[in-house]
Amino acid sequence: MGQWDRFLAPYKQAVDELKIKFKGMRQQFETDNTNSPIEFVTGRVKPLASIYDKTLEKGIPFEPSEELAHQLQDIAGLRMMCQFVGDIETVVGLLRQRNDLRIVEEKDYISHEKQSGYRSYHVIVEYPVQTIKGEQLILAEIQIRTLAMNFWASIEHSLNYKYKGIFPAEIKNRLQRAAEAAFQLDEEMSQIRDEIQEAQAYFSEFKESPSTHFPNDREGGKSSR
Repeated sequence: MGQWDRFLAPYKQAVDELKIKFKGMRQQFETDNTNSPIEFVTGRVKPLASIYDKTLEKGIPFEPSEELAHQLQDIAGLRMMCQFVGDIETVVGLLRQRNDLRIVEEKDYISHEKQSGYRSYHVIVEYPVQTIKGEQLILAEIQIRTLAMNFWASIEHSLNYKYKGIFPAEIKNRLQRAAEAAFQLDEEMSQIRDEIQEAQAYFSEFKESPSTHFPNDREGGKSSR
């Protein structure tokens, strides 16, 4: 195993463990028949190419080191997706209550969005990983955002790589308008939140009910021919 593999192994372990724990949070809401503020969870360890780009940006050596671990707080990254903007505050509150991690920093890019239009809530945590050499504290970045925010951020991220962060004026303006449209979508959905959740609960109950009967062709269903 190379030096980078050894350096990144605890980060992968942290991501895997936190994904399981956060998905467990969602499952607990479902078990209690309560609307979960967490839609789904994803996670990844930053690729070496992205780490290299960050070291150039920060002016630090591209090599495994304590300095690198301290300067790059998002080597381990997780995203927690929410249906509604109001759910984000709930999820942040749940993270603050946990005793298996320590919040180091919070960055609210929802109330104070970036100039580009980017919106998300970032929480930097310190998470203890148990290794064969003892406990190792790992920094991880948790991004909490709505599905609309995530769609915009994913597109912006791809374009950022294409244009190396220097967008043509037209693309920049369109991205800003799209970010505002995505936020307006979130705002509108929040206004009918109760109706949406009631409909989703009804649909889930109907879909999973053992008594649900689907007519076959002889009973009047449409033929597949």
